[in-house]
Amino acid sequence: MLSSVAVAELHVLADGYALDDESGNSSVGSTVSFVRDGDALIVIDPGMVKDRSAILTPLKALGVAPEEVTDVVISHHHPDHTVNIALFPNARVHDNWAIYQGDTWIDRPAEGYAVSPGVALAETPGHTPQDITTLVTTDSGLYACTHLWWDVTGPDEDPLAADPDALQRSRTRILGLDPVTIVPGHGGAFATKDLGQG
Repeated sequence: MLSSVAVAELHVLADGYALDDESGNSSVGSTVSFVRDGDALIVIDPGMVKDRSAILTPLKALGVAPEEVTDVVISHHHPDHTVNIALFPNARVHDNWAIYQGDTWIDRPAEGYAVSPGVALAETPGHTPQDITTLVTTDSGLYACTHLWWDVTGPDEDPLAADPDALQRSRTRILGLDPVTIVPGHGGAFATKDLGQG
């Protein structure tokens, strides 16, 4: 359960994107977020970016060095959301079924797990069976860092969803937390009121 006292602050370090060119090649960037919650310094989805400076420069501007990051959360196991985990050598890494640090692997379900007082995990399968959403309570409201949407346009039907029905159930669950700001897998943050039918 999240703390009833909003203590966390969330910053989007890099807005993600997913673009195809005329030859069929893709340029993919993960939306990378940072949460400060007391002593917890948390990076979410440090995946593909054009250059690692897209993550490290805004983090430095917030006064945080990579080795100070305490936790990394990955929404799912696709490389475009994981390839830069090693930038944070001292962090615990959280996924849907465990916590990893050094050579230690601690099994635990993600559902309801509190990374810090204002940050909790929710199991939201659909895009993959292992997807999780990071829920962040701040003074300005609740944020959901998630791959249930790629960006504000949806897409309504995720073309890569492992289980479209589960994805719709997970979307309904997160939208039920309204008001919530969505921080999607490959785009800028948006309010649920800006969301179409997706």
